[in-house]
Amino acid sequence: MSMVNIVINGIDLQVPKGTTVLDAAKEVGVHIPTLCHLDLHDFGVVNKVASCRVCVVEVQGRAALAPSCAEMVYEGMVVNTDSLKAINARRNNLELLLSNHPFDCLVCTKNLDCELQSLAEELNIREIHAVGEKMDYPLDKSSNAIVKDPNKCVMCRRCETMCNEVQTVGVLSGLNRGFGAVVAPAFNLDMAETSCTYCGQCVAVCPTAALTERIDLPKVWRALSREREHVVVQVAPAVRVAIGEMFGMEPGTISTGKLVTALKRLGFNAVFDTNFGADLTIMEEARELAHRLEHGGTLPMLTSCCPAWVKFFEHQFPEMLDVPSSCKSPQTMLGAIAKSYYAEKMNLDVKNLKVVSIMPCVAKKAESARPELSKEHELNVDFVLSTREFGHMIKEAGIDFAKLPDTEFDSILGESTGAAAIFGTTGGVIEAATRTAYELITGENLEKIDFEDLRGLDGIREASVKVGDIDLKIGIAHGLGNARKLLESIQKGEAFYHAIEIMACPGGCIGGGGQPYHHGDAEIIKKRQKAIYEIDKNTPRRKSHENEMVLKLYEEYLGEPYGKKAHDLLHTCYTPGEKI
Repeated sequence: MSMVNIVINGIDLQVPKGTTVLDAAKEVGVHIPTLCHLDLHDFGVVNKVASCRVCVVEVQGRAALAPSCAEMVYEGMVVNTDSLKAINARRNNLELLLSNHPFDCLVCTKNLDCELQSLAEELNIREIHAVGEKMDYPLDKSSNAIVKDPNKCVMCRRCETMCNEVQTVGVLSGLNRGFGAVVAPAFNLDMAETSCTYCGQCVAVCPTAALTERIDLPKVWRALSREREHVVVQVAPAVRVAIGEMFGMEPGTISTGKLVTALKRLGFNAVFDTNFGADLTIMEEARELAHRLEHGGTLPMLTSCCPAWVKFFEHQFPEMLDVPSSCKSPQTMLGAIAKSYYAEKMNLDVKNLKVVSIMPCVAKKAESARPELSKEHELNVDFVLSTREFGHMIKEAGIDFAKLPDTEFDSILGESTGAAAIFGTTGGVIEAATRTAYELITGENLEKIDFEDLRGLDGIREASVKVGDIDLKIGIAHGLGNARKLLESIQKGEAFYHAIEIMACPGGCIGGGGQPYHHGDAEIIKKRQKAIYEIDKNTPRRKSHENEMVLKLYEEYLGEPYGKKAHDLLHTCYTPGEKI
């Protein structure tokens, strides 16, 4: 590796050629403020458009300042990061950004979690000298998942990088020039008019509140306040390994018992585990896979638990709509069972039964509103809260989350296996399905249930699992850009699989667009993933078909897995869409 010698603030150091000044400064503990920069090396991309000019530094021998996030080092380079010229330029550039920004911080969705706000504090901006006209774009609330406020866009273009380079959805791009420049869909279309998947990765990287999730928390508070309504809640597996971060706990802290206690204190009539729905999903998906293998059905079969992936598939690969599993996601399966089986058990009027989901995913908000997932105009899930919204709900109630005792989920729809827990990470759904499909197809007991080849954080993975006489070929992708590569390889005949799992978000649900912000830190994702597998390892039953409550549900209510009633309640169809 070629090395170069440079000087930063009087400190001599040697760094690899191709290093940015920003990264070189970190080597010697020199902090340079940034706004538009976002390092997503672990996800295959770095946002270094150098648009905000907050990170400018002085390079000896040059009249103009250089953006440290995009400026590469060279032999003999001398840099000053704290010269008066650099400091004053940073403050001026930040003031100009603030002068065109709404001053509604107190009620802003990202108040105290806004990078622009934090930067103003860091640079001690107390007065805006450039006062004048501000952008005045309408708020876009067209979708059921994402809210776009162009007036808060600082043209960092992080969302554009995520949407186009990582996810390859191609919905967001820079529009207009000068004062009116924003990042938005082409022709400034509403989000609902585009092929946006609502994965929420743009929301996850936006430094301000230009892109946020639709906030459903006030609706949930109102539902809880109505005496006539019976309000139940379900919690996804990835939430329990991330919610603690909002209360100062280490990433990957398993907080299952505490979140159940918190939900009961908040007044929910019953607290269910989405893992129950995950076990139910595996019962149906494993049976569907076995049916396709036995009867020459369409292969590969794709798991369809991720709503952003489903939306991506509908718009980008509509000619392959016979490939995905017809199973609903665990969220909507549990919602369907809550509004049928549970309602009958508890003698409840379904009109007064509200189902709330707490999800790591912004796309789950859009999924809950899809008409094909409702029955007789009755939604399976009424409201969806992101992990972040749930954290704010706990804070609103003044609950000291870290000190809560542990409580168990309600048993009727709360029992789950380790197989359901690993739904929270990339590779988990297909591993869970394989555990059950193996025993279903062979009739033999599966001794080794940890499929290490299916695990990890590589963007695309493949493995072969011996299931009776079949070498079951499995493909896995996380991140929609990787999904595109995998599907195109199948279309071209370059690859063949019996089953494929795709998750839209990097890392799977643990890196979902509704999780506590990880700011591109892959170590946080890894810690959450490790915790997911720890839950699986320590769960007494680790195969979905061993869930006694699920078996009881089939015996009392659904009949056979993949049977008529199960198909009516737990399966769905897809709609081809346009690329917009």
